[in-house]
Order: sequence, then C-alpha cells, then structure tokens
Amino acid sequence: MKRFLPYLRYLRGRRLYLVCALLCGAVSGLVYGRGLPYIMETVFKRIFTEGARNLPYLHVLGVAMLIPLIFLIRAISGFLNNYLMNHCGIGVLEALRVELYRKLQYLPLSFLGKNRTGDLLSRLTSDTQIVQQTITNCASDLVIQPLTLIGATSYLYVKAAENHGVIGFLSSLAAVPFCVFPVRFIGKKLKRRAYENQRLLGDISDIANQNLMAAKEVRAFSLEPSEVNLFQTTIRLLFRVQLKVIKYSLALSPLIEVIASVGIAFSIVYAYYSGISMAVFTSILAAIFACYDPVKKLSALQGQFAKGSASLARIEEILHAPLTIQDPEKPVQVDRLGGKISFENVGFAYKSDDPVLRSINITIPQGTTCALVGHSGAGKSTFAHLVSRFYDPTSGRISIDNLDIRDLKLADLRRNIALVSQDPVLFNDTIYKNILLSRPEATKAEVEQAARDAFAHDFILTQTNGYDTIVGERGASLSGGQRQRIALARAFLRNAPVLILDEATSALDGESEAAIQLALKKLVVGKTVLIIAHRFSTIRDASLILVFDRGEIIDSGTHGALYDRNPLYKALYDRQGPAVT
Repeated sequence: MKRFLPYLRYLRGRRLYLVCALLCGAVSGLVYGRGLPYIMETVFKRIFTEGARNLPYLHVLGVAMLIPLIFLIRAISGFLNNYLMNHCGIGVLEALRVELYRKLQYLPLSFLGKNRTGDLLSRLTSDTQIVQQTITNCASDLVIQPLTLIGATSYLYVKAAENHGVIGFLSSLAAVPFCVFPVRFIGKKLKRRAYENQRLLGDISDIANQNLMAAKEVRAFSLEPSEVNLFQTTIRLLFRVQLKVIKYSLALSPLIEVIASVGIAFSIVYAYYSGISMAVFTSILAAIFACYDPVKKLSALQGQFAKGSASLARIEEILHAPLTIQDPEKPVQVDRLGGKISFENVGFAYKSDDPVLRSINITIPQGTTCALVGHSGAGKSTFAHLVSRFYDPTSGRISIDNLDIRDLKLADLRRNIALVSQDPVLFNDTIYKNILLSRPEATKAEVEQAARDAFAHDFILTQTNGYDTIVGERGASLSGGQRQRIALARAFLRNAPVLILDEATSALDGESEAAIQLALKKLVVGKTVLIIAHRFSTIRDASLILVFDRGEIIDSGTHGALYDRNPLYKALYDRQGPAVT
C-alpha cells in the first residue's frame, strides 16, 4: 500500500467526497458486522422463545423487519460508499492520465525513440485504469472490511464471554492466520504475471498502431499474412499470460474459503457441545459469517495490490524519467533573435559508445542560407535538431547570437525557429487551425496571407469547407504537395529568424515542387536557413554548404568551390542519387 500513498495527492479538491465515502463505509461495516448478529439474536429471542406464539402478528412482523432494516442501512451506506469512492477514483484517473500525458510532452525525443508508441499508449490508458481501480477498491475495502471484522469479532467476544465460550471464539479465528501463506505465495506470482500481461498489451497496441499507420506499405509489399501472423503470435502469448493471471486470481479465493471454513466448522462443533441456546448460536453464526467476507476480501487485496503495483511500475518509468531538456533556472530574456548560429567543439551521441557528431566547429552568419550535404547517417539531421534543442550536445556549446541556447527558455528559443520537414504532420483539425498553431495569436487575415505566400490559398478555397475543412488524421484528405504547402504556410506565419528545411521537397512531384520552390525563395529572405536536401537543385545556390562525413564537417564553402576541390561533394553532386540525404 505504501507505493500508492503518494498518489492520494490526486484527491485534492475531492477530500469531502473521500471523507463522506469513508464514513459511509464505516457505517456499512459496523452495521453489518455488529448490528446483524445483535438483531438476529433479538429476533430469535422475541419470536422463538416459549410464549412468543401468542404475540400479535404486527408485533412479530415489526420484530422480523429489523433484519431487512439492517440490510437497508447497509445497502444505502454501501451504495454511497461505492459511488463516492468511484467519484474519487475517476478523479485520480483523470489527474494521473493528465500528469502522465504532460510528462510525455516534455520528455526528450531520445526517450520517445527508445519506447514504442503502442506501449506508451497502453501505459496511458490500461495501466492508469488498473492503478485507479486498485486505489479505489483497496481504499474502500481497507475501511469497510476491518470495521466489519471488528464489529463481528467484538460481538463474538461478548457472547463467548457471557457463555463461557472463549475457546469457541478463538477456534473460529484460529484458521485465519494460515490465510497469509497462500496469499503471499500467490501474490508474488500474480505481480510478475500482471507486469508481463501489461507489457504484452503494450506490444499488441504497438503492432496494431504500426500496421494501421503503414497500411499502404503492407498492401504494396503483400505483408498481410506476415502481419496477421505476428499479431496472432503476440495474442497467443497474451492469452497464455492472461490465463495465468486468472488462475492465480481465482485460486486465492477458494484457498481462503477452505482455510476459513475449517475455523467455522470448529466453532459450530464447540457451540454444540457447549449447550449454547438457539438464539445465541444463530447470532454467533451470523457474526462468524460476517467475519468470513472481510477476511476473504482483505486477503484478496494482496492480489489487487500485485496487479496494481505491476501497472504502477510501468507508469513510474515515465513519471520518474529525467527531464534532460528543460528551461534553465535563470533564463536569459530574449525577444527576437538575429540568427547567427555557432557550434563550438560540439559532440553528440545517441548511445555513449557511438558518436554521431565529433568536434563540430562552425559559425553560420546571420541571414545565411546553409545547406547540409553528406551520406545518410553522416549527422546532418542531428546537427539541425541540436539547433532546435531537441537534444543537448554531449560536449561543447551551441549558441545563437552568442547566447548559449541552454541559457534560453525553450519556448523563447523555439519561437525563433520554424521547421518544415519532408513529411509534415497535420493534426485532425481544420486547415485554419493547422496553420494557426505556429502563432496562435495571429489574425485571420495573417493566416490567409501566410497561405497565399505558400501558394496554398487557392487550393484551400476549393476544399468543401475552405479553411474550415477537416484534414483528417495526419492530413490524410490532402495530397503530399498540399500538406507541404500547409507546412510552409505555418513557417510564413511564424516568421522566425531561423528556418530549418528538412528535405522539404524531396518527395514531391514536379508541379508541386515548382510551386513550393517559389514559396521557399520568398520564405528564406532575411533568415538564417539550414537546408537538408538530396536534390541539388534546392541547395546549389546556397551561400554556404557544409559537407558531412561520419559525424564531422570535412569541408565548407560554395557549390563551385566544393565541386572543384572536394571529391565527396563532387561524387554526391554527380550521382544525384538517394544517398545524398
């Protein structure tokens, strides 16, 4: 239970509901544990004692109705307890999911790269649900069941003392401690299998997500049978693990029942030979029965905690992951940067033993159009990503206008950078809002002007609802060229001093590329531009070209100078192939 206590902070603002739920649970537990045996004894004494046969019908009915009254009070208090606890539990689920989602927004790209999307989604949905159920159910049971047990055992103690039956009372509980052994053994097994179960659910979510995102490729390469086979194999593994979870979960209750029934049997035998009256015996039996359910549920909590702990461990891998990219304690205040970019002895590695960039020293003057050229994996994209501070260098310093980018607030830095990638992501929203997200405070006129500058305005007006057209998931209702022009409109609207073009025209047809090239010529004016492209037509006019090879900048200069003196650049230019990415 200790592992879950820190998460009770999510109940802030719902403390009144929690207090009311616990009070209702206390009433339910005490009324059932202490009230039911007492009423049973009272009813039997008044109705079945000698001479009671001549009692009026209404009197007998009134006495008998005490039993349903107890159950009515228990039902109402139990309902309110469950309703209010679930109100609190849903609040916990809401707060936990929001915190988990918020943490995912700020975790570095390196963390997201190491974890599969489907698995992260499973932790955000399935695992949080299990943690919420654990907190809700266990918090309720830890109040109701102990109080039920206390009420019933206190009644047993009083009756045992009055009837010289202390040994009978002890015998009814003698088997209870033995419930601990199967609970602990099964609990350990259950926790391990529950963790494996949640991991496999993440695998299935990831496989399905990857398949649906690559629907065209699956059909183009006839991968349907192999995809089905992979999914089916994983489902079978999940099936086996789920059966084990069910086996251990279901085995716990019968074991506890058998062990507890031994104690009940001994108590009945003892009561018989002690000559206890029918009324007292019946009330003791009711008290013992009231003891049984709490013992069973309290013992079963171990299984619930085991499953909850497995899910909590997966959630905490995200919640406790370090935020390596974050704002400095005392950020330098900036508004609009100029755009001079400097790398000073910068090194970077995704893995400690595999450097991607080595000792990069370069200054890109403000207003320069700088092209990054080299074989795939040479470090070009990483170079550009470091400028946006998607990653921090493992060594050295990156500055803009002589300000270390680690001394700037992330929002200030990224407000001064516009990114246009090869495959821009559009959100499942309107075209207007997809453009507006680059500068939310912009006016409608500014959004439309940005679309005109990107040669997107005309095609937008041909859409069913114009700027209010929903583009679909990842912009599925638009062509590649249209999506690219929406991305360019974002960049125009942002009007940042630093522009990163990550292969922005490599996947377009000739007509789309021609339109976008016209837009780019206007977009780059007065900006510091980093271009990653494999079509040399997009970079040969760059004022500065950096040639990358195995993580190092081996040469820099204009197209003419590099073509004459650098064999690698000449070979890439002459080849005009996909290797130049």
